[in-house]
Amino acid sequence: MPNASHSPRRLPRLRRLVALASGNWLARGYLAVFAVAFAVMFLFPESPFAGGPLLLTAPLSFLGVFLPLDPGAGIEGAADVAAVVVFSLWLLLCALVNAAVLGALVTRRTATAASTGARAPLPHITAPAGVRGLLAPAVDNWLARGYLAVVAAALGFFLYAELVLQDPGFAGIWPLMTTAPFGILAMAVSSPVAYYSPVAWLSPLVFSLGAALSGLVNAVLLGLLARRLRAAREPHPAA
Repeated sequence: MPNASHSPRRLPRLRRLVALASGNWLARGYLAVFAVAFAVMFLFPESPFAGGPLLLTAPLSFLGVFLPLDPGAGIEGAADVAAVVVFSLWLLLCALVNAAVLGALVTRRTATAASTGARAPLPHITAPAGVRGLLAPAVDNWLARGYLAVVAAALGFFLYAELVLQDPGFAGIWPLMTTAPFGILAMAVSSPVAYYSPVAWLSPLVFSLGAALSGLVNAVLLGLLARRLRAAREPHPAA
């Protein structure tokens, strides 16, 4: 007779993501806004709001720059249609992950579907109080640590290009992409510094500090998502 603790009550990862992404009003509201922006991108590709889905699904969506697709370009041929489909699916997956992050951040009790379709609350996750407890999700799981490594590499390349190379080019795009959407605020703050400060290195420093802080915030959010998924995966004793 099979052990009841090994019964198929554990949700697949995708279903756990869906549960987190639809378990509270904030996540559902985010998905609603994304749905509107997604429709605008295809119905009005020349609109200034056509890039909305990319910003709403940052930073994961910026990996789509490596896809051979311009969302505002005309669609011609099977290859372009396939590229549009891949790009759209990627945006939808990014939106799902971001909504799940919001769900993990806000929800105290997230609904998880059992094999019968019933709802069961996720266990409460305790953490130490204070700043150390707030930052713990950024370093206690492989997902957040891997993300921080990418942010560190992007910032390292940016600082090397700004301080060592004669022509840094567009080196700032990498930390901006990896720390979006909060990294956009870092760029907005550092831009006036570049114009009005007589110190050349002050603007890159302000941007780097802002991007590092933005990356830390993103890592905390990813860590909270990883905790929720791990908690949903662990077996719980029957009542």
